[in-house]
Amino acid sequence: MNMNKSDLQFLSLDRPARYEIIVPGLVDKKWFQDYRLEEFRAAGNQDENPLTAVILTVDQAALQGLLKYLYTLRLPLVSVKWVGPGSEYQP
Repeated sequence: MNMNKSDLQFLSLDRPARYEIIVPGLVDKKWFQDYRLEEFRAAGNQDENPLTAVILTVDQAALQGLLKYLYTLRLPLVSVKWVGPGSEYQP
């Protein structure tokens, strides 16, 4: 996603935004049950470097909590990416 200046006005510490998080392995969807999960994709099998990707809407405090949770599960991050304003935003 190409971010422009108008997109950045919606990025703040306390306003929910959409983030995509990708971790290695096949992760159970229930690990994200406390978050507003918009998309869940687990691809591959145990033999060929599987990845799990989620898109969720959280504020930055909840994002930090989720990243800390994944760290305690000993899951390295492949990527964390802001993908747009929260779904409640109406232009």
